Formats: sequence, C-alpha cells, structure tokens
Amino acid sequence: MTVRTRFAPSPTGYLHIGGARTALFNWLFARHNKGNFVLRIEDTDVARSTPESINAILDGMKWLNLDWDEGPFFQSKRFSIYREHTQRLLGKGLAYRCWCTPEELAGRRKKAMAEGRSPGYDRRCRDRPDTPEGPFAVRFKIPPGVTTFDDLVKGSITFDHAEIEDFVILRSDGTPTYNLCVLVDDSTMEISHVIRGDDHIANTPKQILLAAALGYPVPAYAHLPMILGPDRTRLSKRHSATSVMAYRDMGYLSHALVNYLARLGWAYGDQEIFTPDELVEKFSLEAVGKSSGIFNPDKLIWLNHHYIKESAPEALIEPLVPILESMGIKAGGDPRLPAIIKTLQERARTLEEMVKAGLFYFKVEIEYDKKAAGKFLTSDKVEVLETLVEKLSGLEPFTEENVEEAFKAILDEKGLKLVQVAQPVRVALTGGTVSPGVFETVSALGNAKTVERLKKAISYIKTAATVT
Repeated sequence: MTVRTRFAPSPTGYLHIGGARTALFNWLFARHNKGNFVLRIEDTDVARSTPESINAILDGMKWLNLDWDEGPFFQSKRFSIYREHTQRLLGKGLAYRCWCTPEELAGRRKKAMAEGRSPGYDRRCRDRPDTPEGPFAVRFKIPPGVTTFDDLVKGSITFDHAEIEDFVILRSDGTPTYNLCVLVDDSTMEISHVIRGDDHIANTPKQILLAAALGYPVPAYAHLPMILGPDRTRLSKRHSATSVMAYRDMGYLSHALVNYLARLGWAYGDQEIFTPDELVEKFSLEAVGKSSGIFNPDKLIWLNHHYIKESAPEALIEPLVPILESMGIKAGGDPRLPAIIKTLQERARTLEEMVKAGLFYFKVEIEYDKKAAGKFLTSDKVEVLETLVEKLSGLEPFTEENVEEAFKAILDEKGLKLVQVAQPVRVALTGGTVSPGVFETVSALGNAKTVERLKKAISYIKTAATVT
C-alpha cells in the first residue's frame, strides 16, 4: 500500500500553529513512508473563504518547506462530484430529502431542549410519503448499531449510532456539507491515513458510515491532541502569534519552528534538536502522545537561538534582509552582511533582535549616548583615536586579525591597555557602550565607515573642548 496523507485547511484565516503542526505530521508521515502528501483547500464556505487566506496558507507551507506532491485541490471546483455521490446515496435509499425549514428545525430543537429531550433532528422526513413543493436538503440515514475504529493515536473508539442524527449532506441551496466533501475527497484521492486534530473525532463515525454506504475503503485515522497554551487553556493570541508567517516576520527561522512543532506532541527519546532529515527518518505515529501538547514560547525561542547561533552567516542573509527592510534599511547586496551577522549571531535569539542590536552598522549618522560620550569621548583620547585613523586608513586586507594587530601595535606604542581604548572606540563607532567585540565590530563595519566615524568622534571631542 502506498501511504497517502493530506492536509486540508479551510481558507478562512491564516495558517496558525495548530494547523501547521497537523500539516507537518502529515508531511513527516508521508515522507517517512516514502508516500505522497496531498494539499487540499476546503473552500466550500464561500462567504468566509478568501483568496488572501489561501495565499497565506500556501505561503506558510512554503516557508516551512512542507512541499506537497499533489494539489492544491479546491473543493469549490468539485461540487459536481459531491452532487453525483449524493444522487448515488439517494438511489440506494441510504439518504432522503428533507423539507424542514430552518425556522421549523430551530423551533423543534428549542422545544426538545425544554422537555429534556435530545435536540437532534427527529427524522421527521425520513419516511415521509409526500413530496412537497419547494427547496429541500438531503440527509444521510444513520443505520442502527455502533461504529468502532482503531485510532492510531488514541486507541479504540466506539460511537453509538443512537447518538448521531441523520445529518445533512446537501443543503437546500445545493451546496454540499463538510462530512460528505471530506469523505468523497479522501476516497477519490485514495488517502490512506487521515491525520488531523482531535476536534474532528465526532466527524469520524459519520465519514466511516458514508464510506460504507458508497462502497469505499475506510482510511486509517489518527487524531492529534490539541495544543494548549502555557496556562493549559486553548491556544489563543494570548499565547502565540496569530499566524505562522508572523513568526517569520519576528525573526524566527523556519527550521526552528518546524523542529519545535515536531516536538509538540511527539518525542524520540530525550532528543530535542533534529535536522529535517532526522525528523523524516525517526517520525512515527506510535510516538505521538495521547495528551495535549503545551505551547512553550521559551522553548521555541531557545531553539531559534540555537539555530541562529549554529547557522553559517551566509545562510541568514536571505531571512534577515526583509526584516532590515521593514525597519527602513536597504541592505540587500551589502558585502559586509556575512561579517556583520557573524558578530551578532552568538547573542541574538531572533533575527529581529539581531537587527536591533546591529542597527549601528547601517546608520548614516551615529548619535552618541550623552552619558557614554561624556565618559569616554574625552580630550585625552584624541591622540590615540587619531593614531587609529592613521593605522586603519591604509590597512589591507581589513580583516579582524589585522585590525587586532593594528590595535596591539598602538597599545604597545602608547603604553595603554585595551580597556582604555576599546570603550572610546565602541562609543565612536556605535554611539553607545554595548556592542560585539571591538575588533570584530571594526572589521565588520568596514574600513571606510570605521575611519569616518573615528574622525567624527575626534571632531566631536575637539568641538566639545572648545565650547567648554
């Protein structure tokens, strides 16, 4: 049997954390078993489905590198297939027309609840002998008995058919409903494993009964426990970003988020960090937990810091440039970027933090922190700064090693210690007292910018001395 999984989001919003994890588990299971991963867009809710949401979902999938083998298929383009299946069920006597209006149904539901009875549909039209004029819906006949299936995550689950109402499969306006669409799509697309959130468990017996009625094989089902926030309530905006792409915009790396989502409900011993290939190799549904995963922002940011720190600087350029541009910095093609990133990545937990910490590299004009300038840009530092300008102006190649040698030569010549020079240089180059190591900062900033800023600092000191 060829393993075929699918991810079938509704395009009524962004790709959120829960949906992304479902997509990832389907993708991992398909890739682990050398099968196929199908992308299907369940856009039958025309009023709420939007092109913007579709694009957001596709962008999120691409950013997470969850490539699909088939699709995207759109349910809105398959209505004729669902109606044909509805006619098959009517022809077999396994579905029936229902002329009850929404107002009648609401009234009977309200009365049943007041009398302590089940508010489900009372099957009034199931054996109705007449055929009134006017619009009608089509309902599926629930047979007597029970449905039991072996969930690959939760184990054996049984539903009593007495608790399942004859549900609508085709609305009176001719549009098909969720359960019919899903079953028909999963069957005709030959999906072997349906891996989805456990909020769909109640739909499973309905889909199994539809499969039996239509003569389709039943796929294997695996229902993933929901993701909870740190306070163990339903995951919401209070706990995490509203969309997967928001994490990209905040400076998270896609493989950090994928690694985190994989471990959110699945485990492989005590291992925390996985390459994509390792995830594919080691993933199994048997290792998916039965209890809800707890979203931990601190663990995600720890992973992101790890991947930023371990990445080659060149690999961080592409995701970093859009964040720089969002802050008004046009840095694409700047040859200094690898060196700049190298000075910042050890400490940065996100790319956004990296950009904020390194803004001084890109500014046209540096503004001095008054307290720092007052303490370190003093008249006794003019001579050493002028000597630095002289030494660095002709330095080739302008590497960290050569910069360090130039500093050491000046320190030996002047009988100074690095601490006496490093902070004045740091303030001159960055405007403040916090930056990466002074040698790496100078080399990453570049010869021209370094000399320009040192000269500005010298002028600033001389002007201040004249004023006082």
